[in-house]
Amino acid sequence: MKGIVLWAAAMAAALGLAACGPQGVDGRRIEAAKASDWLSYGRTYDEQRFSPLDQVNRDTASRLGVAWWAEFDTDRGQEATPLVADGVLYTTTAWSKVYAFDAATGKRLWTYDPQVPGEKGFNACCDVVNRGVALWGGRAYVGTIDGRLIALDAKTGKVAWTVQTTDPALPYTITGAPRAVKGKILIGNGGAEYPVRGYVSAYDAATGKLAWRFHFTPNPKNAPDGAASDKVLHDVAYATWGDGAWKLGGGGATPWDAITYDPKDDLVFIGTGNAGPWDGNIRSGGQGDNLFAASIVALRPDTGEYVWHYQTTPRDDWDYDAVQQLMVADLPISGQTRRVVMQANKNGFFYVLDAATGKLVSAEKFIPANWAERVDLATGRPVEAPGARYHGEEASRQTPGALGGHNWQPMAFSPTEGLVYIPAQISQGSYADPGEFRFTPGAWNTAMRRGDPKPGDAALKVTLGSAADVPPKGELLAWDPVAQKARWSVPFPQSWRSGVLATAGGLVFHAAGHEFIAFDAATGKPLWRYDAGADPIAAASTYAIKGEQYVALMVGYGGAGGMGGDQPRRPGRLLVFKLDGKVSPPPYAEPPEHPLLDLAAATPSKGDKARGEGLYLQFCAQCHGRGAFLPNLTRSPAILEPDGFQSIVIGGALKPHGMAPFKRFFDEAGAEDLRAYLLDQAEHPPAEAATAAPDHAR
Repeated sequence: MKGIVLWAAAMAAALGLAACGPQGVDGRRIEAAKASDWLSYGRTYDEQRFSPLDQVNRDTASRLGVAWWAEFDTDRGQEATPLVADGVLYTTTAWSKVYAFDAATGKRLWTYDPQVPGEKGFNACCDVVNRGVALWGGRAYVGTIDGRLIALDAKTGKVAWTVQTTDPALPYTITGAPRAVKGKILIGNGGAEYPVRGYVSAYDAATGKLAWRFHFTPNPKNAPDGAASDKVLHDVAYATWGDGAWKLGGGGATPWDAITYDPKDDLVFIGTGNAGPWDGNIRSGGQGDNLFAASIVALRPDTGEYVWHYQTTPRDDWDYDAVQQLMVADLPISGQTRRVVMQANKNGFFYVLDAATGKLVSAEKFIPANWAERVDLATGRPVEAPGARYHGEEASRQTPGALGGHNWQPMAFSPTEGLVYIPAQISQGSYADPGEFRFTPGAWNTAMRRGDPKPGDAALKVTLGSAADVPPKGELLAWDPVAQKARWSVPFPQSWRSGVLATAGGLVFHAAGHEFIAFDAATGKPLWRYDAGADPIAAASTYAIKGEQYVALMVGYGGAGGMGGDQPRRPGRLLVFKLDGKVSPPPYAEPPEHPLLDLAAATPSKGDKARGEGLYLQFCAQCHGRGAFLPNLTRSPAILEPDGFQSIVIGGALKPHGMAPFKRFFDEAGAEDLRAYLLDQAEHPPAEAATAAPDHAR
């Protein structure tokens, strides 16, 4: 009798807790998620980003309006996908902050700030963004820019446990959303430009104890790490690396975004980043494929045991990460249903792989790509185009550039239409050997001299089959993954746009510029538009409360393609729509003007502006842009006199605001050289002030 009473009490307590948050979230619930929920980054484990909800459909989409909205305390990029469980919406913003809202009313339930030190923003190559939380049991899990994984009580936001997943002395970052699999929380990291040695870790969801770790580049000494990766790195990977700068920094291959679990094959698929430094001649003497950089790797979720890999770009020289979303689906191929993994890779090829074995099924270009002619289906290797690799002084100009044909912005798959909807982009990159290279610990080490591609460049004209100027641009591409060809596409002047959501209502949601648009999934016809007031780059999610469907979108421009551009920085927002929503968020306040400086008031600099330009390009350009300067340092009063400038650049006066001190990289004389360069730029601004920021992303 006593046992029955205790059991009943335990069950009552469990049921009471379940009413307050996602206590019931487990693998079975994520795998077979109710239409009303959005429980994981891609909704379900397959990462298809397809919702069975159809209340908002082709006939009703025109009635969409704002149901509620929230504004955040940061104007940096917003990349999170909101999750919804048991009536609560969870999202993250820049600087790894977490918010929980009542999903029907927008009432804020709690918020959590991990207090990331501002200077850690320097380690984030591509903005201090965060793509969201994972849910498991009664907790929400978030990774932070400074490398922590934190478990929060889903009801209160209180910290249950926290673990440092990276060496805090090294320039690792976390921007991706964790994944919850079989009672473990999986998290990767970024930092391949600096570079670091990439790995994925699995932690016990209840305790935070490390369960296993898998490194994606060998130990430079070919020594064991005591990790799940030891055997395959020794037996397979180490021989694919020659001698070179990779041994100083670890080789990159950081898994900064794509983590997908397939319950049917019980495999976790991990996408890895570029090798570091970028230049393969300097990185590894031009030797080998450099496994497992730019690869898709399948592991056992219980132990981290290696199962198979497929390398999309052997010996990557162009920053062609393979971290774009990995989507699992059952497709009719050659008369039979096959379980496959799909990826629209940064290198411009759409890959279909057998999920169980990693065998290549097909690979075709979904955007113009001139670095390779095709992928050989027999060997699985790209057939590289002559001149694709850069040697000596001769530059190689490639399409796509380092922003890729598809970046982190998620695509979506509609089983109804049999189409994958890709936020594709067409851009160009120019690559060349640096002449000489010195490894700088803790800083960018791409080992590459890179010129800005110019519209109308002959190589780009030939690639695109046009004699007209071809600036970077984008398109929403409806791609048939079986036939490996486009069904329809919608062009956009913006290359850097949002992720995608598909629904059973026959809709595809995608944002370009300020507009959030619902397209007909079968034809690409726009059916509804909303001016968000700022550019969204995140992907929307959708859920239902008491039979009413909502669509949620994070708004805020940033990330690699948004840094240094000409978009005004505006506070991040969360917009939630429903049919006949009547709420009208106020317009954004006009951003403050930054007038030209009165250079007559400046203390003249005796610094070396040529050296200052070099310092700017190495240490400043990734945040402040090249020519566009966002924030525009050529209009900052701080450059007018040396003492104040020194206090910021060397002394760290603005550390709390994200401006790291640089005294570990150069001294006061170097800071004055930098000031000399900025004063010269203020007096002679670039002719084309909209020159793009560094073309990469993490």
